[in-house]
Amino acid sequence: MGYPEKRGNYWRGRYKIAPGKYGTVSDDSGRVIKFATKREAKRAADREEDKEQLKVPEPVEEAEAPDRTTFGEYASSWYADQDLAPSTMQNYKRHIEEHLLPEFEDVALADILRKDVNVWEKREKAAYAASSVKTWRATLHLMLADAEDDGLITSNPAAKRRGRGKRAGRSRDRGPEKVVTTPLGALLIAERAALLSGRDDEFVACILKAYTGMRWGELVGLEVEFVRPRAIRVEWQLYELDTGELVHCPPKDDSYRNIDIPDWLSGLVSDHIRRTASGPCGCHSRKYVFRGQGLARQGVSGAKLVDVARRAEVSTGTVSNVLNRPEKVAEATRIRVEKAIADLGFVRGGTPDGHAAHWRRNGFATWVFHPAGDGWYPKKAPQEARPVPLLAEPWPGVPARGRGASGRAEACWVPIAKGITPHGLRHTHRTWMEDRELLNTEKALIDERMGHIEGSVSARYAHVTPAMRQRLCAA
Repeated sequence: MGYPEKRGNYWRGRYKIAPGKYGTVSDDSGRVIKFATKREAKRAADREEDKEQLKVPEPVEEAEAPDRTTFGEYASSWYADQDLAPSTMQNYKRHIEEHLLPEFEDVALADILRKDVNVWEKREKAAYAASSVKTWRATLHLMLADAEDDGLITSNPAAKRRGRGKRAGRSRDRGPEKVVTTPLGALLIAERAALLSGRDDEFVACILKAYTGMRWGELVGLEVEFVRPRAIRVEWQLYELDTGELVHCPPKDDSYRNIDIPDWLSGLVSDHIRRTASGPCGCHSRKYVFRGQGLARQGVSGAKLVDVARRAEVSTGTVSNVLNRPEKVAEATRIRVEKAIADLGFVRGGTPDGHAAHWRRNGFATWVFHPAGDGWYPKKAPQEARPVPLLAEPWPGVPARGRGASGRAEACWVPIAKGITPHGLRHTHRTWMEDRELLNTEKALIDERMGHIEGSVSARYAHVTPAMRQRLCAA
């Protein structure tokens, strides 16, 4: 009996040619026929298998030697053939280089067995999150499926049989709980984020994210020209690659959209733009609503402060004193440090050159957002995780800075939503819209705001009206 096989958004028919050998339903030119439904693929496969059974057996010929292309050789050519978004190319490269090549690089494609893939997956799950391993196996499956289509292998050893294996971790609809918060919680997190950063950008950004559900890249990439009266236009995003480069690209899944906002939020963002009046960034020559965290510096050489300290056999604090307060350092020590500076060609970091152009996801989450939500700074050697030290006045407390901050602290923050992430504010916004007591928003408008596409027939017949938008903004 032939059988249908799901491939992405289509079905193909597979039928038995000989014991252990299967063919794919193709047209006269040899191209695989893509069926829209499972039933069509099954019927076509049955017809082809019936034809095979009526054929007169041909004389047995000597089998050709199997292709001996190794996985490493195929991976190089396969990756070079891809033409996808920079983020996707980056992810595929990471999956291949860090997780697939160490296991399969020197193995011939024809020698990779299903049990080999299962053993590799089990070993990876012992060291990494199951969701990550699932993604890496999906990449392996995709590569070997293409190798099968190219005739390099007869079947895909990474394909999982339906109904086999553990049920835990297989559901796409359920997973670990995502932390969300209330409108008051979002306000308090935004307030704390501004206190930690010492400016208003973080306050406005957190409020905007909670009340629009924008993705992180869309928030960082929000340009001044796309802030409209009572609306935010999502036209671009800034996607951060592993190299640190921020790529100016369309929003995820081309989810261009207008997000309606109430007057108070429109005024908050517009006032922030007028107050900061930031010019075009140096990397994209565009005006963005929010500035990066930290200070941009110029004139940094290859040698670092620690290199000077090591060469002069002193502490980094002594080097800092020589640079800033030379009168406090013994003359012999100062001469030794100055000689090390000259020998290494060390150049001071220079003067601050304004705020960094854009936030970095990890820096923002680690040192601003998580401490605001949890009330704790993360562990960073040599310091352990610790509560944010506060000076009690004025309310709700000002973070203490500098050496001995913990000793000078008079208070600390209690958690608002322990474990919440910046992306959790997107989940928060969706939850508010679903909540009948808060926003009670229609499904069509929810999907539009979130930039999601609902493929059901009922969704295609549902449309957003001006009255829906007005009710949401009023709520």
